[in-house]
Amino acid sequence: MRARRDAAPATAGAAKTGSAKTGAAKNGPAKVALVTGAGSGIGRAVSLGLAGAGFDLVLVGRRAAPLRRVAEQIARLGRQALVAPADVTDADAVRALFDRVVSGYGRLDLLFNNAGSNARLVALDELSYEEWQSVIDVNLNGAFLCTQQAFRLMKRQRPRGGRIINNGSVSALVPRPHCAAYTASKHAMTGLTRAAALEGRGYDIACGQIDIGNVDTAIGTHITRNALQADGSTAEEPRMPMRNVVEAVCYMAGLPLAANVLSLTVMATRMPLVGRG
Repeated sequence: MRARRDAAPATAGAAKTGSAKTGAAKNGPAKVALVTGAGSGIGRAVSLGLAGAGFDLVLVGRRAAPLRRVAEQIARLGRQALVAPADVTDADAVRALFDRVVSGYGRLDLLFNNAGSNARLVALDELSYEEWQSVIDVNLNGAFLCTQQAFRLMKRQRPRGGRIINNGSVSALVPRPHCAAYTASKHAMTGLTRAAALEGRGYDIACGQIDIGNVDTAIGTHITRNALQADGSTAEEPRMPMRNVVEAVCYMAGLPLAANVLSLTVMATRMPLVGRG
Protein backbone atom coordinates (compact mmCIF):
# COMPACT_ATOMS: atom_id res chain seq x y z
CA MET A 1 0.00 0.00 0.00
CA ARG A 2 1.03 3.57 -0.49
CA ALA A 3 0.81 5.38 2.82
CA ARG A 4 -0.12 9.04 2.89
CA ARG A 5 0.69 11.49 5.62
CA ASP A 6 -1.09 14.45 4.06
CA ALA A 7 -4.75 13.52 4.42
CA ALA A 8 -6.89 16.55 3.65
CA PRO A 9 -8.06 18.21 6.85
CA ALA A 10 -11.73 18.30 7.63
CA THR A 11 -13.54 21.49 8.51
CA ALA A 12 -12.87 22.64 12.06
CA GLY A 13 -15.78 22.24 14.42
CA ALA A 14 -17.57 19.54 16.35
CA ALA A 15 -16.59 16.01 15.34
CA LYS A 16 -19.33 13.61 14.37
CA THR A 17 -19.65 9.94 15.19
CA GLY A 18 -18.17 7.72 12.50
CA SER A 19 -15.30 8.67 10.25
CA ALA A 20 -15.60 12.42 10.63
CA LYS A 21 -12.52 14.38 11.66
CA THR A 22 -12.28 17.76 13.24
CA GLY A 23 -9.45 20.27 13.27
CA ALA A 24 -7.16 21.94 10.81
CA ALA A 25 -3.69 20.59 10.10
CA LYS A 26 -0.67 22.72 10.88
CA ASN A 27 2.08 23.16 8.33
CA GLY A 28 3.88 19.93 7.52
CA PRO A 29 2.79 16.30 7.92
CA ALA A 30 1.69 15.18 11.36
CA LYS A 31 2.28 11.83 12.96
CA VAL A 32 -0.85 9.85 13.80
CA ALA A 33 -1.61 8.41 17.24
CA LEU A 34 -4.44 6.07 18.23
CA VAL A 35 -5.49 6.19 21.90
CA THR A 36 -7.91 3.68 23.42
CA GLY A 37 -10.04 4.74 26.36
CA ALA A 38 -9.64 8.28 25.05
CA GLY A 39 -12.85 9.77 26.38
CA SER A 40 -11.79 10.37 29.97
CA GLY A 41 -9.01 10.19 32.53
CA ILE A 42 -5.53 9.27 31.35
CA GLY A 43 -6.68 8.61 27.79
CA ARG A 44 -8.23 12.05 27.44
CA ALA A 45 -5.26 13.84 28.99
CA VAL A 46 -2.69 11.95 26.91
CA SER A 47 -4.68 12.57 23.72
CA LEU A 48 -4.58 16.31 24.37
CA GLY A 49 -0.90 16.12 25.26
CA LEU A 50 -0.09 14.28 22.04
CA ALA A 51 -2.09 16.84 20.04
CA GLY A 52 -0.02 19.57 21.68
CA ALA A 53 3.10 17.67 20.62
CA GLY A 54 1.99 17.69 16.97
CA PHE A 55 0.12 14.40 16.59
CA ASP A 56 -3.20 13.93 14.83
CA LEU A 57 -5.43 11.58 16.84
CA VAL A 58 -7.69 8.59 16.48
CA LEU A 59 -9.91 8.65 19.58
CA VAL A 60 -11.26 5.25 20.59
CA GLY A 61 -13.77 4.40 23.31
CA ARG A 62 -17.15 2.80 23.81
CA ARG A 63 -19.14 6.05 23.90
CA ALA A 64 -19.08 8.65 21.13
CA ALA A 65 -20.12 11.72 23.15
CA PRO A 66 -17.01 11.94 25.38
CA LEU A 67 -14.80 11.33 22.35
CA ARG A 68 -16.45 14.20 20.50
CA ARG A 69 -15.75 16.53 23.41
CA VAL A 70 -12.07 15.56 23.36
CA ALA A 71 -12.00 16.03 19.59
CA GLU A 72 -13.34 19.55 19.96
CA GLN A 73 -10.50 20.38 22.36
CA ILE A 74 -7.99 18.89 19.94
CA ALA A 75 -9.41 21.06 17.16
CA ARG A 76 -8.67 24.13 19.25
CA LEU A 77 -5.06 22.97 19.39
CA GLY A 78 -4.98 22.96 15.60
CA ARG A 79 -4.85 19.20 15.10
CA GLN A 80 -7.18 16.67 13.51
CA ALA A 81 -9.09 14.04 15.46
CA LEU A 82 -10.91 10.98 14.12
CA VAL A 83 -13.75 10.01 16.47
CA ALA A 84 -13.89 6.22 16.39
CA PRO A 85 -16.24 4.54 18.89
CA ALA A 86 -15.31 0.85 19.16
CA ASP A 87 -15.28 -2.09 21.53
CA VAL A 88 -11.65 -3.19 21.75
CA THR A 89 -12.69 -6.64 23.01
CA ASP A 90 -14.42 -7.36 19.67
CA ALA A 91 -11.96 -8.65 17.06
CA ASP A 92 -14.18 -7.64 14.13
CA ALA A 93 -14.66 -4.15 15.57
CA VAL A 94 -10.90 -3.72 16.00
CA ARG A 95 -10.24 -4.80 12.41
CA ALA A 96 -12.84 -2.30 11.22
CA LEU A 97 -11.25 0.38 13.43
CA PHE A 98 -7.85 -0.04 11.81
CA ASP A 99 -9.43 -0.05 8.34
CA ARG A 100 -10.80 3.38 9.23
CA VAL A 101 -7.36 4.52 10.37
CA VAL A 102 -6.00 3.59 6.95
CA SER A 103 -8.85 5.27 5.06
CA GLY A 104 -8.72 8.38 7.26
CA TYR A 105 -4.98 8.91 7.65
CA GLY A 106 -3.17 6.32 5.59
CA ARG A 107 -0.84 5.27 8.41
CA LEU A 108 -0.36 4.94 12.16
CA ASP A 109 2.74 6.10 14.05
CA LEU A 110 1.70 5.49 17.65
CA LEU A 111 -0.70 3.19 19.48
CA PHE A 112 -1.40 3.90 23.16
CA ASN A 113 -3.15 0.85 24.63
CA ASN A 114 -4.84 2.61 27.52
CA ALA A 115 -8.37 1.16 27.80
CA GLY A 116 -8.78 -0.53 31.16
CA SER A 117 -11.34 -2.04 33.49
CA ASN A 118 -11.46 -3.37 37.04
CA ALA A 119 -13.75 -5.64 39.01
CA ARG A 120 -15.19 -5.29 42.48
CA LEU A 121 -12.61 -5.14 45.23
CA VAL A 122 -13.30 -8.59 46.69
CA ALA A 123 -11.29 -11.57 47.85
CA LEU A 124 -10.13 -13.86 45.07
CA ASP A 125 -12.47 -16.68 46.10
CA GLU A 126 -15.46 -14.31 45.93
CA LEU A 127 -14.70 -13.02 42.42
CA SER A 128 -17.06 -14.45 39.80
CA TYR A 129 -15.69 -15.90 36.59
CA GLU A 130 -17.73 -13.35 34.63
CA GLU A 131 -16.04 -10.49 36.49
CA TRP A 132 -12.63 -12.05 35.91
CA GLN A 133 -13.33 -12.55 32.21
CA SER A 134 -14.56 -8.98 31.76
CA VAL A 135 -11.34 -7.50 33.16
CA ILE A 136 -9.10 -9.83 31.11
CA ASP A 137 -11.11 -9.07 27.96
CA VAL A 138 -10.60 -5.31 28.21
CA ASN A 139 -7.16 -5.02 29.77
CA LEU A 140 -5.35 -7.86 27.99
CA ASN A 141 -7.36 -9.13 25.04
CA GLY A 142 -8.19 -5.60 23.90
CA ALA A 143 -4.54 -4.61 24.02
CA PHE A 144 -3.57 -7.75 22.10
CA LEU A 145 -6.16 -7.17 19.35
CA CYS A 146 -5.07 -3.55 18.87
CA THR A 147 -1.39 -4.49 18.95
CA GLN A 148 -1.93 -7.20 16.38
CA GLN A 149 -3.66 -4.84 13.96
CA ALA A 150 -1.05 -2.13 14.59
CA PHE A 151 1.71 -4.62 13.73
CA ARG A 152 0.01 -5.52 10.47
CA LEU A 153 -0.33 -1.87 9.49
CA MET A 154 3.08 -0.71 10.70
CA LYS A 155 4.87 -3.53 8.87
CA ARG A 156 3.44 -2.58 5.49
CA GLN A 157 3.15 1.19 5.65
CA ARG A 158 5.84 3.44 4.21
CA PRO A 159 7.82 4.72 6.01
CA ARG A 160 7.72 1.40 7.84
CA GLY A 161 7.36 1.03 11.59
CA GLY A 162 5.85 2.84 14.53
CA ARG A 163 5.58 2.79 18.31
CA ILE A 164 3.27 1.02 20.75
CA ILE A 165 2.96 2.16 24.38
CA ASN A 166 1.04 -0.03 26.82
CA ASN A 167 -0.51 1.32 30.01
CA GLY A 168 0.59 -1.35 32.45
CA SER A 169 -0.11 0.20 35.88
CA VAL A 170 2.06 -0.36 38.95
CA SER A 171 -0.14 -3.41 39.47
CA ALA A 172 2.08 -4.97 36.79
CA LEU A 173 4.81 -4.85 39.46
CA VAL A 174 3.04 -5.61 42.76
CA PRO A 175 -0.60 -6.32 43.60
CA ARG A 176 -3.17 -4.46 45.58
CA PRO A 177 -5.27 -6.60 47.93
CA HIS A 178 -8.52 -7.89 46.42
CA CYS A 179 -7.51 -7.07 42.81
CA ALA A 180 -6.69 -10.51 41.43
CA ALA A 181 -8.12 -10.02 37.94
CA TYR A 182 -6.64 -6.55 37.47
CA THR A 183 -3.24 -7.66 38.78
CA ALA A 184 -3.17 -10.73 36.55
CA SER A 185 -4.14 -8.70 33.49
CA LYS A 186 -1.43 -6.13 34.11
CA HIS A 187 1.27 -8.73 34.78
CA ALA A 188 0.25 -10.31 31.47
CA MET A 189 0.47 -6.90 29.81
CA THR A 190 4.18 -6.87 30.66
CA GLY A 191 4.57 -10.17 28.82
CA LEU A 192 2.71 -8.79 25.82
CA THR A 193 4.89 -5.67 25.85
CA ARG A 194 8.11 -7.67 25.87
CA ALA A 195 6.91 -10.09 23.20
CA ALA A 196 5.90 -7.17 20.97
CA ALA A 197 9.22 -5.41 21.59
CA LEU A 198 11.07 -8.56 20.53
CA GLU A 199 8.98 -9.30 17.46
CA GLY A 200 8.68 -5.69 16.38
CA ARG A 201 12.31 -4.66 16.35
CA GLY A 202 12.97 -6.27 12.97
CA TYR A 203 10.25 -4.08 11.47
CA ASP A 204 11.10 -0.76 13.15
CA ILE A 205 8.28 -1.22 15.65
CA ALA A 206 9.22 -0.12 19.17
CA CYS A 207 7.05 -1.27 22.08
CA GLY A 208 7.28 -0.08 25.67
CA GLN A 209 5.19 0.07 28.81
CA ILE A 210 4.37 2.84 31.27
CA ASP A 211 3.39 1.74 34.77
CA ILE A 212 1.39 4.50 36.46
CA GLY A 213 0.77 4.80 40.18
CA ASN A 214 -1.84 6.95 41.92
CA VAL A 215 -2.63 9.68 39.44
CA ASP A 216 -5.12 12.36 40.45
CA THR A 217 -8.25 11.33 38.52
CA ALA A 218 -11.80 10.54 39.59
CA ILE A 219 -11.03 6.81 39.47
CA GLY A 220 -7.65 7.30 41.13
CA THR A 221 -9.22 9.24 43.97
CA HIS A 222 -11.80 6.49 44.49
CA ILE A 223 -9.10 3.81 44.66
CA THR A 224 -6.70 5.69 46.92
CA ARG A 225 -9.22 6.99 49.46
CA ASN A 226 -9.27 4.53 52.39
CA ALA A 227 -7.24 2.11 50.27
CA LEU A 228 -6.83 -1.37 51.68
CA GLN A 229 -3.20 -2.09 52.54
CA ALA A 230 -1.35 -5.41 52.57
CA ASP A 231 -1.48 -5.61 56.38
CA GLY A 232 -5.26 -5.23 56.42
CA SER A 233 -5.29 -1.57 57.44
CA THR A 234 -6.65 1.26 55.30
CA ALA A 235 -4.97 4.52 54.38
CA GLU A 236 -5.46 7.49 52.07
CA GLU A 237 -2.63 7.23 49.58
CA PRO A 238 -0.84 10.23 48.00
CA ARG A 239 -1.59 11.08 44.38
CA MET A 240 0.33 12.93 41.65
CA PRO A 241 -0.90 15.43 39.03
CA MET A 242 -2.00 14.14 35.62
CA ARG A 243 0.58 16.30 33.85
CA ASN A 244 3.33 13.98 35.10
CA VAL A 245 1.75 11.08 33.23
CA VAL A 246 1.19 13.12 30.07
CA GLU A 247 4.78 14.33 30.03
CA ALA A 248 6.08 10.79 30.48
CA VAL A 249 3.97 9.36 27.64
CA CYS A 250 4.89 12.26 25.35
CA TYR A 251 8.57 11.67 26.10
CA MET A 252 8.24 8.01 25.09
CA ALA A 253 6.21 8.94 22.02
CA GLY A 254 8.72 11.56 20.90
CA LEU A 255 11.74 9.27 20.73
CA PRO A 256 13.12 8.21 17.34
CA LEU A 257 12.32 4.60 16.49
CA ALA A 258 15.98 3.72 17.00
CA ALA A 259 15.41 4.25 20.75
CA ASN A 260 12.84 2.67 23.04
CA VAL A 261 11.76 2.96 26.67
CA LEU A 262 10.92 -0.66 27.42
CA SER A 263 9.62 0.05 30.92
CA LEU A 264 8.93 3.27 32.79
CA THR A 265 7.29 3.71 36.20
CA VAL A 266 5.83 7.10 37.12
CA MET A 267 4.19 7.31 40.53
CA ALA A 268 3.40 9.54 43.47
CA THR A 269 6.64 9.66 45.44
CA ARG A 270 5.02 8.93 48.79
CA MET A 271 2.64 6.19 47.69
CA PRO A 272 3.24 2.92 49.54
CA LEU A 273 4.29 0.92 46.49
CA VAL A 274 7.83 -0.09 47.37
CA GLY A 275 7.46 -2.77 50.01
CA ARG A 276 3.80 -3.38 49.20
CA GLY A 277 2.84 -6.97 49.90
